[in-house]
Amino acid sequence: MQEIPNLPKSVATVLDAFSSLGESFKGAITVNADARITWIDERYRQLLGIAPEAKIVGEPVEDIIPHSLLRRVVETGRPILIDIMAFDDKQFVVCRLPLRNEHGEIQGAVGFVFYEEIDYLAPILEKFETMQKQLTRAQAALSRERQTKYSLSSFVGASAPVRELKAIVRRFALRDGAALILGETGTGKELLAHAMHQQSDRADGPFVAVNVAAIPEALLEAEFFGVAPGAFTGADRRPRKGKFELAHGGTLFLDEIGDMPAALQAKLLRALQEGEFEPLGSNTVKKVDARIIAATSQPLEQRLEDKTFRADLYYRIAVLTIYVPPLRERLDDIGLIAESLLESIPRPRDQRGWVVTPDAVEQLTRHGWPGNVRELRNVLERAAAMAPSEVIDIELVRRALPRDAARMAPNQIAGDLADRLAATERAALVDALAAEDGSRSAAARRLGVSRSQFYEKLKRHQLE
Repeated sequence: MQEIPNLPKSVATVLDAFSSLGESFKGAITVNADARITWIDERYRQLLGIAPEAKIVGEPVEDIIPHSLLRRVVETGRPILIDIMAFDDKQFVVCRLPLRNEHGEIQGAVGFVFYEEIDYLAPILEKFETMQKQLTRAQAALSRERQTKYSLSSFVGASAPVRELKAIVRRFALRDGAALILGETGTGKELLAHAMHQQSDRADGPFVAVNVAAIPEALLEAEFFGVAPGAFTGADRRPRKGKFELAHGGTLFLDEIGDMPAALQAKLLRALQEGEFEPLGSNTVKKVDARIIAATSQPLEQRLEDKTFRADLYYRIAVLTIYVPPLRERLDDIGLIAESLLESIPRPRDQRGWVVTPDAVEQLTRHGWPGNVRELRNVLERAAAMAPSEVIDIELVRRALPRDAARMAPNQIAGDLADRLAATERAALVDALAAEDGSRSAAARRLGVSRSQFYEKLKRHQLE
């Protein structure tokens, strides 16, 4: 090995050991504790195209080798045993080791180039690059998933209830307190949560949505708060972040929070009050800054009476409360909503677009819509599937509507406003009971009313 002046004894020992490998490595370099070059051999200079007279000793290593990771080795004290480093249009297989003195203190680092021609590694490199691209695409897709998909303009409607709703959402978006969105299923609660996040100061942060009702109870705590390595048999050896941590700096949307088990409600309350949580199987407390927007189609007041939902949690999340009106309370919007929905319903290639006739829209306004906009979309999809042309007329709508609703002829609900509202409410009760297989409690929850209110309405419409 060539003579190396003023090298620490530990560096010389390492280089002596590697010199016995002969041609196994093609160059070497050392840096001090500040990651400044202390020595580089002639072979490495030639690989890098550095002139022999160039003065590079004492320079930061990144100024000479931009992709060098020797500084990381110095700062962490951990070796990088095998890596591929790019330099101009070349690629080197390199090894990097920390250098310590007799007291174990970091004195610097040494780097070796094993191979400068790695054509025979092409299959491995190609596979590595493919995996990198897949990882990049997956990260980009995940990032897109954690951004909002809807704006306030996505909530279609021009009726007075919708104008008032949008004004409230805009005001609440500027606040940072927890928000509770109440409304029946299919009314667009998640859409409004997206819109609130998009118009808030947290818009650049993540938007993480969790459907509480869709996650098995046994997995809810891990899903919310994450899992420490080895927390239970079969757990990953690496920590797994929970939704709270993923939403840090942004918004956490809790859909169907009324279905949250009591045990998890207490832990959620602590996370909201203290801004901290403990991952499952960990004793480490983590801080989190996330705005909570919750939503439910269930009457939480009834859950409070039944003591299945904590009152302290309810008052914590209901700082800002938004009520989303059901479709039957804004029938004037059905025409606009139908046109918007039809734009996303597939059509034959020879058709320019769907056309819904005025009398078809009128027929749609006569239904109670217990499933709200979601049910309206299903009806329109059925009508479109049966349509022989791009025109969706009243007959197609009648055939696509639920059986009881389709049987209602125009003269059966003609009359003043009170008669029309009564007919619509009766149809909603019938549809809800049919959808829930006759269960009155489930039908009441579906319509967002208490059981006592539901029974009173059944009696009023002689549906007992």
